[in-house]
Amino acid sequence: MTMKTISKEELKSLYEKDFYQWVLENVNLLKNKEFDLVYWGNVIEELESMGRSELGSVISFMAVILEHLYKYEHFRENETMGNSWVRSILSSRNQIYDLFEESPLLKNKAKEEIELAWKSAVRRLINWFKYPENKHLADKYFERKPTEKDFPEKCPYTFNQILEYEPWEEKNV
Repeated sequence: MTMKTISKEELKSLYEKDFYQWVLENVNLLKNKEFDLVYWGNVIEELESMGRSELGSVISFMAVILEHLYKYEHFRENETMGNSWVRSILSSRNQIYDLFEESPLLKNKAKEEIELAWKSAVRRLINWFKYPENKHLADKYFERKPTEKDFPEKCPYTFNQILEYEPWEEKNV
């Protein structure tokens, strides 16, 4: 089955109207080596976006890990509190390992983004203390709802700690 050749103008319009069809059309053009018909501006934009998305996923998982490591070490009220944080840390690490396996270069880039992940983790921590069920913790640890100033400005964990540190194991030794 042969597909009708699409013009550059139609392809550009399709990008705005039906992204999935735009992808299929571009794949077809590239497979057929019809490079002159490809609207390269959109292709480049989408490839850049894909790279940012992969890195954004790693940063997001690192933020979850940092938030939960920090909560585990600073805000546990009893022996069972924090078990869900441990599960979340381990799950997020698995996701990061999968992303690194698929795209090894992401690991080097992720090392450069620890501070961005930490800023996100701090926002998550601040929001956690806003939950009504955590008001008593905010009062206990800060005597009010915490702000950015209540947390370290620089990330207190290294990249290796993000990927490997297990304070729950050290407490059991």
